[in-house]
Amino acid sequence: MITPAPTAAPAPARSPSRLRRLAGRFSLTLVSVLALAGPLLLTACAGPTPADYRQQTPVLELRQYFNGKLLAHGIVTDRAGKVTQRFTVKLTATWVGDVGTLDEQFSYSDGRQQQRIWTITRLADGRYTGRAADVQGEAQGQASGNALNWRYTLLQPVDGQTWALQFDDWMFLVDDGVMINRAEFSKFGIRLGEVLLSFQRLPG
Repeated sequence: MITPAPTAAPAPARSPSRLRRLAGRFSLTLVSVLALAGPLLLTACAGPTPADYRQQTPVLELRQYFNGKLLAHGIVTDRAGKVTQRFTVKLTATWVGDVGTLDEQFSYSDGRQQQRIWTITRLADGRYTGRAADVQGEAQGQASGNALNWRYTLLQPVDGQTWALQFDDWMFLVDDGVMINRAEFSKFGIRLGEVLLSFQRLPG
C-alpha cells in the first residue's frame, strides 16, 4: 500500500478564482467510493442516510457490480454548477473473497491521464472500507438497498500545495448494468463542487 503524502497547510487566501481552479483540477475518485462516521463526517444539515433506501431494488452488491470491465463517463462542476471538467474512466475490478481491487484509468478533457487503484474490503452488515494512494486514512462506507454512501478525504495538489478535500459520495444502482454516482466535495465546511458519473458494465 502506498502511503499518501502528508497534507500541506492550505493557503490563507481562498479567493473564488482559487476555488474554481480547485473544482476544475481535482482528480476524481471512483467508486468516485467510501467513508462514514468519525472525523470524516460532514457537519452540514442532516441529509439522507443509506437506511432510507433499504427497500429499493435492485440491491447493490459491490462484489457483483464492480467485477470485470466497466466504463464510466462524468463531469465536474464548481459551486455555481458550471461544468469545469469532463472525463471517462476505464475500470477493471477483481475480487479475492471479500477483498476487491479496483483499477481506474482516467482520461480528462484537458488531456490529463490518471490512475487510481482502490483496495476495498467487504465487512458485515453492508459495510465497506477502502484505501487508495491519494486517500487520507481509510474510507468507510455503508450500503443499503440500491444505494451506497462513501465518505472519505482525498488529497489533491492545488497551486503547489496539497489540499485535503472531504467527499460525500453516493452510488445508486439503476439496473444490472447502470449505476449513477453523485459526489459533493468540500473544504473547511465550504462546498466547492460536485462530481456526476454514470457507470456501465461491459460484456465479457
